Amino acid sequence: MEGEENKQVHKGIKKGLYVIPTAFTAANVGMGFLAVIYSIRGFQIVASNPEGASGYFNYAAVAIGLAILFDTLDGRVARMTKTATEIGVQFDSLADVLTFGIAPIALIFSWGIASIYPEHSSPYALGVFLLFMYLMCGAFRLARFNLQSTRPRVLAEGTPKIDKKNFVGLPIPPAAGLMASIVHFAPMPLSYYGEGTGKFYASLIMILIACLGVLMVSTLRYSSMKTVGSGRRNLYLVLVIAAIGMLMWLYSNYVLLILSVGYVSHGIVWYVVSHLRSRPAKVDAEA
Repeated sequence: MEGEENKQVHKGIKKGLYVIPTAFTAANVGMGFLAVIYSIRGFQIVASNPEGASGYFNYAAVAIGLAILFDTLDGRVARMTKTATEIGVQFDSLADVLTFGIAPIALIFSWGIASIYPEHSSPYALGVFLLFMYLMCGAFRLARFNLQSTRPRVLAEGTPKIDKKNFVGLPIPPAAGLMASIVHFAPMPLSYYGEGTGKFYASLIMILIACLGVLMVSTLRYSSMKTVGSGRRNLYLVLVIAAIGMLMWLYSNYVLLILSVGYVSHGIVWYVVSHLRSRPAKVDAEA
């Protein structure tokens, strides 16, 4: 009887573990929801009270940053507790579309595009189009990731397979994180800087949005960071995480921007370096 009771207790604990990754995903959704609400609220007062609007924009950027943390934790917890499920994978992807697709679009639109360009102008229409294409590229990136993660027996010819160490294409959370870190670094709406300077910054933001969309649907390799902390040097990792955490607390606007730029750009650097390394080998083979 005692053995059966112990088995039931362990079975109940096992079932309870499945709730933990889902709770982190739900927190991810909550942060995306708050980011959208704060972006809308900031846009409502951007003309009359730009300082107050900057506070809401900063809250939205921080909410997206917290969502990245929750999105990272739900996958790690699921792997650690061996509670990964198919519905969890789909739920996580739907959450990512909201938090890292729609939420950053609402933030950049309210903070940058709509605050500086007239509604019926050509730059305004171009900005809206680029934001839409960012969302489409992000959704396509998530769909491709889900397809590759299931490892079907037959993949379309030319479709690259992924491994645990690398992602194919820029993941959508770092793309959203870069946009959020820019707003966190300078939360004042672009209209605050004057027409000429504000439109110049808005043009740079639109170029960045286009580049992020292209990177998401590209085949560049990005480190997944899934194997970080699984080796024998966990002590050093703890020290690094502690140092980065303290720097974030003291200089979050600088540190988050540097980290996000570093991750987004490392795939490009990785590709260029590997391409340059392979070229001399081909030249030697031909010689």
